[in-house]
Order: sequence, then C-alpha cells, then structure tokens
Amino acid sequence: MKSSFTALFILISFSVIAQKKTLEFSDIQQWNSIKNEAISPNGAFVVYDLTQDNSDSHLHLTSNKGKTILDYFRATNGQFTYDSNFLTFTIKPLKDSIDDLRRQKVKKDKFPKDTLAIYNLNSNTLDKIPHVKSYQIPEKWSGFIAYYLEDLKKPKQKSDSTNISNEDEKPKEKKVSSKNGFHLVIRNLNTKAQDTFKYVTHYTFAKSGKALAFTSTGDSSDNGAGVYIYNFKNQQLTQIYQQEKAKYNRLSFSESGNRFAFIVDADTTKAQIRPNELYTWTAGSNLATKLYDNSQTPEGFLVSGNGNIRFSKDENKLFFGLRTPPIVKDTTLLDDEIVNVEVWTYNEPRLYTVQELQVKNDTLKSYQTVYDFKTTKTFQIETEDFPESELTDNGNSNIALINNPTPYALETQWTGQSYKDYALINIETGHEKLILKKFTDAKLSPKGAFVFGYKTQDSTWFTYNTKTNNYLEITKGKVFYDELNDTPNFPRSYGFAGWTGNDEHLIIYDRYDIWKFNPITGEATNVTNGRANNTVYRYIKLDKEEEYINSKNKWLLSTFNETSKQAGFAEFNPNNNTLKQIEIGDYKYGNPVKAELSDALLFTRESFTEFPDLRLTNLSFKKQIVLSHANPQQNDYNWGSIELVKWTSLDGEELEGLLAKPENFDPNKKYPMIVNFYERSSNTIHSHRPPSFVRSTISYSYYTSRGYVVFNPDVTYKIGYPGESALSCVVSGTNSIIKKGFIDKDRIGLQGHSWGGYQIAYLVTKTNMFKAAESGAPVVNMISAYGGIRWWTGLSRQFQYEHTQSRIGGTPWEYPMRYIENSPIFNIDKIKTPLLILHNDADGHVPWYQGIEFFVSLRRLGKPSWFLNYNNEPHWPLKYQNRKDFTLKMSQFFDYYLKDAPVPLWMERGIPAVEKGISTGYELIKR
Repeated sequence: MKSSFTALFILISFSVIAQKKTLEFSDIQQWNSIKNEAISPNGAFVVYDLTQDNSDSHLHLTSNKGKTILDYFRATNGQFTYDSNFLTFTIKPLKDSIDDLRRQKVKKDKFPKDTLAIYNLNSNTLDKIPHVKSYQIPEKWSGFIAYYLEDLKKPKQKSDSTNISNEDEKPKEKKVSSKNGFHLVIRNLNTKAQDTFKYVTHYTFAKSGKALAFTSTGDSSDNGAGVYIYNFKNQQLTQIYQQEKAKYNRLSFSESGNRFAFIVDADTTKAQIRPNELYTWTAGSNLATKLYDNSQTPEGFLVSGNGNIRFSKDENKLFFGLRTPPIVKDTTLLDDEIVNVEVWTYNEPRLYTVQELQVKNDTLKSYQTVYDFKTTKTFQIETEDFPESELTDNGNSNIALINNPTPYALETQWTGQSYKDYALINIETGHEKLILKKFTDAKLSPKGAFVFGYKTQDSTWFTYNTKTNNYLEITKGKVFYDELNDTPNFPRSYGFAGWTGNDEHLIIYDRYDIWKFNPITGEATNVTNGRANNTVYRYIKLDKEEEYINSKNKWLLSTFNETSKQAGFAEFNPNNNTLKQIEIGDYKYGNPVKAELSDALLFTRESFTEFPDLRLTNLSFKKQIVLSHANPQQNDYNWGSIELVKWTSLDGEELEGLLAKPENFDPNKKYPMIVNFYERSSNTIHSHRPPSFVRSTISYSYYTSRGYVVFNPDVTYKIGYPGESALSCVVSGTNSIIKKGFIDKDRIGLQGHSWGGYQIAYLVTKTNMFKAAESGAPVVNMISAYGGIRWWTGLSRQFQYEHTQSRIGGTPWEYPMRYIENSPIFNIDKIKTPLLILHNDADGHVPWYQGIEFFVSLRRLGKPSWFLNYNNEPHWPLKYQNRKDFTLKMSQFFDYYLKDAPVPLWMERGIPAVEKGISTGYELIKR
C-alpha cells in the first residue's frame, strides 16, 4: 500500500512538472513589479503599488498581519499620515480611456483628471475627491491635508433679463492656471470640514509646527493678492504680505513653523535684472519684514530668486542665495542680426559641451549667504573664488567648509577626477583658512570638529582637526581601498558609515569590516572581524534623519559572504562589542525600512526563483510575515535554476561565474547556450531575474524557460589589454562549460551591451566559437571613440580610456598600438559570427557612430549583420514599444541561429524606410 502511494505521488509530481508551461513572449507582460512601498509610522500598515508594464496599477493596503485591507485599481503612491490614522493616494484615469482620447487628438487639458482618495484606517471608510491636481500632507504632524483643485464647479444660474446690465458690469472670473494659481482646499481629516483659498500659486506645510503658508494672486480684481500664514491651532489666517501681481519664490518655514521666509518680485515690467526682495516673518507678527533687497547686497551681487532658503535647526540663522547680475541681452535685435557661433577655447576650465549643458545652472547659480537673527548680521559664505559650500550641525555651527573646483576643472577632461581646494570659514567673523589643496572629497563631521575624507592620490582616509589644524592620515599603511581595482586609476574607498556622538569616532569600511577610528590619534578598532571568513559587514541606517551612529543602541548590519554568496543581517552591540548573526540564507536581501515610530521593519528577500515580495519583521528578524504575492503565476511556468561555477582562465587565474539552467534540466541532453556578461557578476547570483521587455540584456528566466542555458562569466582585466583580458576569461569559461557535456558547442551565442558590447565586438574578431552574437552600443574604434563626447554630460571620453573602464592607461600618442590592438575595427575582416547590433541615435554614453562604423564595415565585407536604431532613444531603448520590439527581435535572432527556428521577415529583407513605423517584420518564414 505504501509503495503504491509513493508511486502515485511520484506520478502526480511528474505530471505537475510536465504540465508547466514554457514562457512565451506573450506571457511577459503579465509579470508584476512592486513600487512606492511605504510602512505606516506605527508599523501597523503597509501600502504598495503592483504594476505591470504599460498598464494601470493596483494599490494594495495590508495590515501587519498580512491581511489585505484594500485593493484599489488605478490607484498609486500611497502616503500615511504621521498619526497612522489615514492613508492618502491618487486614483488615475483609466489608461485605455486616455489612450483613446490621444487617438482622437483631444487636447491634454480636456483629459479626465486625477482623484484624491482618503482612506480612514480606523473606520475603513473611503472618501474620494475628484479633479485634484496635487496634494500635500504634513511631515511630522497630522490631522489635515491640503490639495489643489483643477477648478471649482459652479451651479448653473437661471438668466434674469432685468439683471443683464448688472452682469455686464461684473469683472470676468479668472481661470485657474499655473500663472493665476489653483484653488487650494484645506481639509480636516477627522471632521471633514474644509476651507478653500482661491488662486493659490504656492503652498507649503511647516515640518513640525501646525502651520501652512501660501501665496495667492487674489480674486478677479487682484484683491487679496499676497502671502498668507494659516495657523491650525487657532484656525487663524494672517495675510503677512500684500502686493498685486507679485511673483513669489522659495517659500520656507523653520521646522517649528515659528519663522518663515520667502522671495518676492513685485516688479510687473519685463526688466532683465529682477528686483528680488527677501522677506521674513516671525510667529506673533502680523506682517512680514523685508530683510534684504538689491540695494543692500554686496557689490556685484543681487538677491537670487532661485537660491535655496532654509533655517538652521535652532532657528537663529537664515540661509539664502545671492547671484551675480545676468548678462543683459539686446532685445531689439532681429533673429537675422544675431550671430550664433560657438567659440571653444583650449584653456577654458570646462569644455564647451559641458558649459552648454550647464547653461541653465550657470544662469541660475546662487551663492549661499547667511543672516544671523541674534547679531542681525549678514555674511556671504560662497563667493566666486569658493563657489561651493557645506554646512554642518543642521546649520547651527558657525563654521562652513567651502571649496573651489576651478583650478582643476580642465584636467578633469582626461583624469576623470574632480579635484578641489578646500577652506574653512567662520561665518561669524569671516575668517577664512585654506586647509586642503587638490583633494577629491572632504566633508565636515556632524558637530564640525573635523574635516574628513578619502584622498584618492594617497588611497588614504584623513581627518583635519578644525580647532588644532592637525592633519592626520588615519589609514596610512592600511588597506582601506578597493583591493580588486583593475583600472589604471587610483583605487576607490569602500566608504564610511558615519560618526558616533559628539564626533568621537569615525566609522569606516574596508573590504570586509567595519572599523572605529579615533579621529585625533588614528587608533582603530575592528568591530566585526569579517575578513577571517570573507564576510562583508555594512551598517544599515534605519533612521533617515540620524545624525550620529548611536553608541548605546544595537546596530543592524547587512552581511554578505564572498565565498558562499550567502547574505543576511547581523546585530552588533556596541556596549559589549558582541556580534550576532540574526538572519542568513541563499538570498539577496533589500535594506530594511524602519517604521518611524515603532520597531517594525519592511524588507525584501529574493533569489533566482523567489520574487522580492515585501516582508514585515522587527529588529530580531525572528518572525517574518510575507505581505505581497506579486507573481503567483510563476508557479505555472518552467523557470530554471542558477549555480556558481569556477574555472581557470587562459592566464591561470581562478575565476567564478553564474550558470543558469532550465528547470527540467537533463545533463544527458545538449542545450544551446547564450554567454552574457559585463565585468564581475558572480556576487549577483541570488538576484531575481523576472521575464521583462529588456532594454540592454537578456532576460535569464525567459531564456531558461525556453530551453537555453545562460552563462555569465566574471571578467578581470590587465591594464592596457581589455580585449585580450575578456578573451582570456570568456573563452576559458565557455570551454569549461562545454566540457561538462550538456552544451551543444555549435549553438552558443554571445550577448552584451555597452562595455559588454565592446567586448563582444572584440571577441568575434578573435574566435569563431560563437554561432551568433548581439552587441549593444559597442565601441569598435578606440581611436575615434577617445575623441568623442558623452553627450548626456558633455564630457570628453578621454578619461575613460586613460583611467577608467576602457583601461588603456594612456593617450593614443603614448600607446598607439594599445588603441589599435584593442579596436575591433582593424580586424573586422576576420569575423565569421553573424551579428545583431543595437545602437540608438540619441545615445549619450557611446557615440552612435561607433555602431555605424561597425555595421558599414561588416556590410562592406558582406558579413551577416543587422543594425537596430530606435530613433531618439538614448543608450538603450526606454519606451515600452521599443523595449518590447527589441526583446522579440533579439529572441528571434538567437532562436534562428541557435535553435533552427524559422527566419523572421526583418532578418530576411529588413524593414525598408517607407515601412518604418508600419511594419514590424516579426513574421516567420519557413524554408
């Protein structure tokens, strides 16, 4: 009886496995992702969006027990009030309805509007308010919400012939707009009572104090135009400034709401130099007071309408911006009288292309300035000599760290380093002292006792005592820099966690451990000792407003073992220096988010087969509740598995990689394989890889479900020989997988993008072992690419070849043969591998003419090749329809060469220009 039951169970199990479906292209869209997750301050509720590509989202509200409270279609972006009594979210119009209106060419302002939803978490009731443009809730207090209405609906009135003349005399009602303002509603969430203020252009809540400020353009005759403060404690509205047709900028409360500041421009002319004025208000005052205008500014400076305004935490200081006068244009010139010429100069600090992209920032540049309410003195912190600054102690400190990057801006073109000179300035006395020259990074400690940072040239962490002026290299002679650095550049640091209270200790990372450094003596203590077993420990900041790492409370740490690839969490007790592992597994974990007013933690756990669903726990991690079940349909499909593999490269180096196999893998079969790689990826073994419409890489689960094996080898590099390094690692790794006996050596493909695309272009000039390859955004000519521009940033590409990823280590005139030997263009005649090339004409990283050089050379030689250019797309296709198209075309390409599938029409005859946007070419041609 027992054996019969066992046989029946095995038969049923095999039947279930056999019934699993293969992932097809049409199945991809049903996969969900989780976005906008949030936990209530008391930890009792979690909200998140469940979204699919190009579809309406679902908002899910769950209890901390995992019970679904609300599932709302078309809703998004849930926010909890600080008292955890209400959830607010936005209900969007149906996407299909919007698409239909777009097809009918209906103007956007006629589209259906958003609806504000307010859900009472105590009574489980929902209020919906239509036609809401935007809304805000207070950050550190509760009970009210403020929202903009698109417009107020008026009841229709019956016409009265006796009142025609009176109607004609009435002023025409203003229309709501970004210029005139919108109607602002203040709603009491508990009583639902509300007030409406018309034609509001800006509004903001105080962070902790129960106050709201707004500006209004007034009614139809501008009556009531000005700035208002609404006090929620006594429900009092105070107009603190009155001016018709004024413009306002940078409304800012102090944290308590007891102080308020704003910029006003009351000039109604089109003068190019704007007469901005800075006003402040103090609780208990009826009117705001003008603090600053252009008649009081330092010579050569004006009040900025764009500089950030904020108060110090103790509310004794106000920080605002000054600016240099704008370059005045001659507005009388006609277009054909204006000379538009770019003059590029060899010794300019910034390349012209960088300047061009930063014109707006340069035009709006402001210099931070401080007003001290106690001394009634104003001091300009930033100047043209030192245009950047950093404050500390929430603005309470009297010192600031200022810096100047200009002396080293020119050499950034080829070094890629952002060097700066740093000085300390006392914002009470104005005393300035230059302390550091040509450093890449320096910061102020929380209390301002130290300047600290990592000096890249020395690969050393340092501290500078702001009282004694003592400079100390606290990690000199120790390895606190990237041990695996294989670029011709100074190695980076591993970063730091923060400071303990009163600037007592600086917490720094090495490759594995967390170290506590005395900033005065340099004395160091290892608090984790992870190097002994190759475990990486990192501090997790649970309080987003944390200034210090608390030396009395327990620390939550993330852990990752470089050998086993296991991850988890650990608890460090600084009181007795004990370390305890509290969670570990063959997973990748997302950093926990702590509820603001409780110990509840929201985090994710994932693996190749497990989607990163939301989990709720506490600081012990003993009890975990899975809150979301985003993709239950995954159980219906053949998925796959992933494992770590090791081999020895052609250079004798021990390497690691990832091998993904189909779920029903049979070692006695021969499988097609795709080799996909970039640099090092083995540490990502537990990343979940759902099917998706890709922008630059293959979807592992999609390919393994369809019978492919996917191999991802780590690549390490020798400086000056990146192509040869890739060849050594990838070919040796591929051969090691072939030797396992389950790969069809005649059906192996290559796929990679950007740096991966370059390496693939190089590989196919050196080996014919790959049946087909897709190369995305590749560089094939390092000489022409060296002189190119990264158009998204305007930066020259020189630094990349001399010092970073391309790893050549010098210029073309220093190492001409390195540039030639590493450039596939010089060996394209040796290619026998069919190629699919993706390179878009708006690529801001790799000049798209590199892809063109590649394709036209292959075409010249009659090599089988196809070129995909998604018009106006950047480094990779971002638009939904383009990602979908690329995913299918790449799949058809590999299926044709690696699985003997029919050839698609687009490969057989292309898509002629007259059919662009009309034909897809997906049709399969059977031969």
